[in-house]
Amino acid sequence: MLSEKYTYLKTLFAEMDRALIAYSGGIDSTLVAKLAWDVLGDRALAITANSPSLLPEDLEDACIQAAEIGIAHEVIETHEMANPNYRANPVNRCYFCKSELHDTLQPLALQRGYPYVVDGVNADDLQDYRPGIQAAKERGVRSPLAEAGLSKAEVRELARQLDLPWWDKPAQPCLSSRFPYGEEITVAKLQRVGRSEYHLRKLGWRNLRVRSEGDTARIELPPEQIKEFVLTTDLTTLVRTFQSYGFLYVTLDLEGYRSGKLNQVLQRT
Repeated sequence: MLSEKYTYLKTLFAEMDRALIAYSGGIDSTLVAKLAWDVLGDRALAITANSPSLLPEDLEDACIQAAEIGIAHEVIETHEMANPNYRANPVNRCYFCKSELHDTLQPLALQRGYPYVVDGVNADDLQDYRPGIQAAKERGVRSPLAEAGLSKAEVRELARQLDLPWWDKPAQPCLSSRFPYGEEITVAKLQRVGRSEYHLRKLGWRNLRVRSEGDTARIELPPEQIKEFVLTTDLTTLVRTFQSYGFLYVTLDLEGYRSGKLNQVLQRT
C-alpha cells in the first residue's frame, strides 16, 4: 500500500514539472522536498519562512537538511507579527499565519516560473482543526502527501525507507501554538518559549512542549517520561533558567504531552 502511494507521489511531481515547496524543516515538508528533488531535480525549490515564531536552531536544522537532500533552498522573511489579527491569537490564528506565508510565496513562485506551490500537509492533518489549511487552499496550494492519503505514521515510514535520518524527528509547530487562544502574542513571549524548549532539548528531552500562560511556563512531556524527568532533573536550576528567560512560574503538566492539547478548549464552546 505504501509503495503504491510512493509511486503516486512521484507521478504527482512529474506532472507538476516545476514546484516550489513551502519547507519548514519538519519531517512532512522534508519528505516533500526529498520527493520533489528526486523527481524534479533543479526544477524544485524549497523555501523556508523565517520569523520570530521559528527558533533559530530549527532554521539551522532546515538549512542543513535541505543541503543534505541536495535541493535548492532559500530563506525568506515573513511578517505575520505585523498583522493585529495574528497577534491577538484568535482560534483561527493559523489562518492569518498561512495567509502571510502563501501571499509571500505565490508571487515569488510566479516570478521564478514555478506553476505550483506545495506544502507538507498530510492526511491526518485534514482530520484536525487546522485553519491554516483553508488559507492554503484559497491560494491554490497543493498538498501531495494529503492527495496521496499518507498518514503521519506513513510519512515517517516512507522517510525511513528513503534513508532520511530525520524520519523520527519530533513535530515542531510554530512557537505561536504554545499560547492559549486569546492571549496576545509578542516577540518577547515567543523568544522565552523558544529558549525554554531549546534548553530542555539540550538536556536530552526530545518530544516536549513549553506552554505559556501569562507568566507561567507549563512543561509537557510524554506521560511515561514524567517520573524520570522529576527524578533526574535539577529542578531548582531549571526554574532559575526559565525565570532568566522571563517566566515567573514553572510547572509540570501531569497529564503529559498531547499534540494539539490547547484545542480541547474548542470542544467546550
